[in-house]
Amino acid sequence: MKKREVAELLRTHDVQPSAQRVAIAEYVLDTDEHPSADQVWSRVMEAFPMVSRATVYNTLNLLVEKGLLRQHVLAEGRIVFDPLVEPHHHFIDEETGRIHDVPWDAIKVSRVDALEGFDVAEYQVVLRGRRKGSKRRG
Repeated sequence: MKKREVAELLRTHDVQPSAQRVAIAEYVLDTDEHPSADQVWSRVMEAFPMVSRATVYNTLNLLVEKGLLRQHVLAEGRIVFDPLVEPHHHFIDEETGRIHDVPWDAIKVSRVDALEGFDVAEYQVVLRGRRKGSKRRG
């Protein structure tokens, strides 16, 4: 996405498009990497060296609040941000740590509504393993 498109997208979601917010959104809304806040900060600093860590964290939280990003805890103590807000699952490559999106209809989960005593609002499946063809270390 171009800066102008990002700024317009922010406006349509009631986010004031400051230069810093546009720089952050430009990266995080156009990546498939599922970055942490520190990874976003590091990447954005390459092009916008004066951006503060607090601005990145606040902007990411605002983008989540406005529905432009999803926040996931896919590993203990590691929060990542995902620009794909439609329902989908994730595969974590144990060799590389890379997180891959898995289409919602690629996995069938049944009987969620049969969980007695629970009202399930949403769910996702997190798969862990290695990509086919990778050599196992060890």
